[in-house]
This record gives sequence, structure tokens and C-alpha cells, in this order.
Amino acid sequence: MRSIVSRGLTATLTAAALTLASSAAIAEKYNLKDGKPFEGTKLNILSVVTPQFDGLMLRDSEFTELTGIETEWTFIPFGSLQEKITAEGVAANGSYDVVNYLDSWGPPNSHWLVPIDDRLAEDGISMDRYPAAFAKSAQFEGKTLGFPLRAHAQLMFYRKDLIPEPPKTWDDVIRIGKELKASGNDIEPLALYYNNDGNRQNLFIWLNFLWAAGAEVFDDDGKPAWNSEAGLKATEDYIALHTTEKVTNSASLSFVEQDARQSFMQGKSAMIPVWWWAYSSMINPDSSVLTADQVGFTGMPSYEGETVTYAISMPFSISSYSKNQDAAWEFLKWLSNPEMDKANATVREVAGKPIVNNVVTHISSLKDPEVNAANANIQQAAWESLANSDIMPQIPEWPEVGDVLSSAIAEAAGGGDTRALMNAAAEQATKILKRAGRID
Repeated sequence: MRSIVSRGLTATLTAAALTLASSAAIAEKYNLKDGKPFEGTKLNILSVVTPQFDGLMLRDSEFTELTGIETEWTFIPFGSLQEKITAEGVAANGSYDVVNYLDSWGPPNSHWLVPIDDRLAEDGISMDRYPAAFAKSAQFEGKTLGFPLRAHAQLMFYRKDLIPEPPKTWDDVIRIGKELKASGNDIEPLALYYNNDGNRQNLFIWLNFLWAAGAEVFDDDGKPAWNSEAGLKATEDYIALHTTEKVTNSASLSFVEQDARQSFMQGKSAMIPVWWWAYSSMINPDSSVLTADQVGFTGMPSYEGETVTYAISMPFSISSYSKNQDAAWEFLKWLSNPEMDKANATVREVAGKPIVNNVVTHISSLKDPEVNAANANIQQAAWESLANSDIMPQIPEWPEVGDVLSSAIAEAAGGGDTRALMNAAAEQATKILKRAGRID
């Protein structure tokens, strides 16, 4: 009997040792600190609502097991997130240790977001693991403020059953749109979003035109440059899709991005230029009337022979008001690891909950054959879209300047004088930048 107990005890101890060894190996893989130095800490995380982050949240029991750190997630709809982030910065009470925000909100909030460059160097993590535009979106004035864990490339989605050959240029979009209208199909050609919604969404496609024309938002001195001759012509052509060519959905003036997506998913519009993440919802029977056989995607159309796309991200950063910054860094290392990135786009059920997500941000995931096979090769299309991509200007004054631009675009699409409106926007923006001491 004694030997049986001994053998049982030995087996138990061996299993425990193997478990510890396995946990230690996993912790080492994620660059987590040995010995659970932050055990018992509770982190509060503020995040946008998205299936992508549901998938991460449902996996965080692994993080707690490895570190002893508990997590509490608070999910906020995108439309309310900017106000919440601003309130957190004003309150300065550290109620959230880790926060998630749109990249263009980073500069005005940078005073309370912790730079992580020293931590990156210490743990041997390079931002080169992300596409250049994604990495840039999480930086401000030479400092890295976080990881771009939700980031997007633009693609053109179209109805494969109605459009045999996808558009390669904006002239193609116009031609296809007019053909659809002449065909008698009860469907609008193109869903765009010109509404001045407060989140500057009507600039997203405009930037493709502006940059492809060789124009810029600001010149080398930081002054408004969108009203150069090339910039004005590009803007007129963007507006003309609605006002002159009339290939847009008639409701595009009132559409925000979500409305345009809904129009496409409900079979009311045949094309939409939008973020790649939308694909999963477009073929989900719970949210769309379309099937995978009907939804195609391709790169963004070229303008004047060039294609330059706009990229966007929603980084996670550590609040400088947090009392748990070291524990928060452990969390970000775990949350941002490449294996998690891949698993979250290939595993369709986590903790018993279905997860439909095609968003990845690491170059390794974008080019991974398994990730692409699980998502109709949309990551490869996104990778190609990101080959020539840029982000919104990263200056604290951008939200105010961007609102001026957004208002001008909305008025122009409503029939206003595009040139006069964009010139007036440049004058108003100049005053804003001078007042802030950004320009002389």
C-alpha cells in the first residue's frame, strides 16, 4: 500500500512539475516576467465593441493563469468612445489602466498615454512586426504610445453576381455605376458616406483622391495644402461621384460609414469602399442578406493612375494615471503577441462563443497561408492595399482641423461650391494652427 501511495504522489508531483514547466515556457514565449510578481493585481481595460476584442477577452484566462493578474473589460460602442477617452483624460483618476482609442485621437491625449519605447527595447519587441502605416499610427513625435491591435486597410467590396469584373480605377467605378443604373436593376451603384458625423468619416475616401493626385493635407511647413490646384481637382472629382456622375446611393449625403455598410449588406448598393474588417459581417447571415458567393473584394481603385490608401488603427495604450503600469505592460505583451493575432482570425469559437473576425495586424499574419485560407485571402488583399498607405495627420489640433474639413466636404456634396469651401476651410484651419502655435 505504501508503494502505491508513493507512486501516486510521484505521478502527481511529476504532472505538477510538467504543468509548471509548460506555464513557464508559455510565459517566456510572451516575454512575461518570471515568478508572477504582479499576482493579485486587477487591471481595468477600456475597449471598443468588436468581435475581434471579444475573442481576446475570452482568452484572457490564460493571461491570469500565467501571471496571476486579473482583468476587467469595459466595452464601449465606437460612437461613444471618443467622449469616454476625453473624459478619462480630464478625470485623471486612473480608473482604466489600459485604454483603446482611434489613432487620430492619440496626439491630443498623448500627455496621459505612456510611451513604451524603453519597454519595447528591454523586451526585444520591434514595431517592425507591423505594416509601416499601422506602426506609425501608434506613434507621436517619435514616441511609441501603444500597440495597433485593431488596424484596417481599405478595400473595394462589390457584388460578384452583378459586376463580373471588379473596378480597377475610379473611372471604372463611374462606368460600372452608370451601367448598373441603365440595366434596370433595383439597386444603387455605390454606397459612400458624406455625412459630417463628428468622427470625420467622410475624409476616409477623400484622402485616396487627394494623395493619389500628389497633393497633401499639410505642406512641409505644417500649413494647409489641400487647396492646391491638384488637391482641389481631386476633391472636385470625389464630390462629383455624387453630384455630377450620380453613381452614389441617393442617401449618401446622410450616410455615415455604418449606414453605407448596411446599404450594401441589405442588397441596396452594389459597391462600397470600406475597411476590410467589414467582410465578415457582409457574409454573416445574422447581419447580411448576402452570401460569400455574392461578395467580392479588390484593392482600392486608382485615381489619375495612382493608388494611395488611407490606413487606420485603434491602439491599446497604458494610462499614465494607472497605478499598475508594470502589470499593464505584461498584459499588452500577452495581448499583442503574434500567435494570438493569428488564432483570433482562424479559430471560430472561443470559450463556447462563436467569433467571426478577419482582422490581424502583424505582417506575419497578413501573409500567413492559414490565416488567408480561413478568410478568403482577404489578408493578402489588405497587405497589398497597405503597400502604399498613410494615416491621418498626427497633430493635437487634427480633430479640430479635421472637423473643419469634414464640414466642407459635407457641404460640397450637398451642392456647395467645392473650391470655395475647401479654400475657406484652409483659411479657418490656418487660424486654428496659428492660435495653437503650430505655424507662424
